[in-house]
Amino acid sequence: MDVIQRIEKDGETYDMVKPSFCYEASYRAYIAELGNEERYPFVLDLDASDFSAYLARVDEFERGVKLPAGYVESTTFWLTHNEALIGVANLRHRLNEEVKHIGGHIGLGIRPSFRGKGLSVLLLSLVLSEAKKRSVGEPCYAPNADSNAKPIGDAQHIHVHCYDDNEASKAMIRAVDGVLHSYTHTHSGAERQIARFIVVQ
Repeated sequence: MDVIQRIEKDGETYDMVKPSFCYEASYRAYIAELGNEERYPFVLDLDASDFSAYLARVDEFERGVKLPAGYVESTTFWLTHNEALIGVANLRHRLNEEVKHIGGHIGLGIRPSFRGKGLSVLLLSLVLSEAKKRSVGEPCYAPNADSNAKPIGDAQHIHVHCYDDNEASKAMIRAVDGVLHSYTHTHSGAERQIARFIVVQ
């Protein structure tokens, strides 16, 4: 297992790693803790009854293999602490029209028993750092620029979306200097308003 990033917070050490077989038991405990709540990011909804097959499927998403309609290539990261899986994030390598409308570049979630400790902000910061290393993001243009305009320097827009009624998620995004860009609505089931933020880096 390779550690992608290691960080200290409040005297504790946290590692961001790629999905690994050594966390199978912790992954299953994480899923059990979630119970019936909506799971984020989407990789938590994949079939993990065969854990080796699950890891292979996550790897296929990173390589852009057998992607479902509307999906794009994406990398999954796990936040760990003392050999326990405590958070999951997914970074889309690019946006298509569907995920630019609703979804954005980054989805993440924290294990219920570890919430309320600022770990969502920590994980989002780590993933943003990884996005910058990989040059993931949309070019920045001046306001009202025409179709022939050139991007402003090397800055990138990272899109991060959440439900507008989720105050904790909005606070998390603002904590990494996310700025509200616009609103939209879901169109399946009960309609909910989506707040779309942009982080410039």
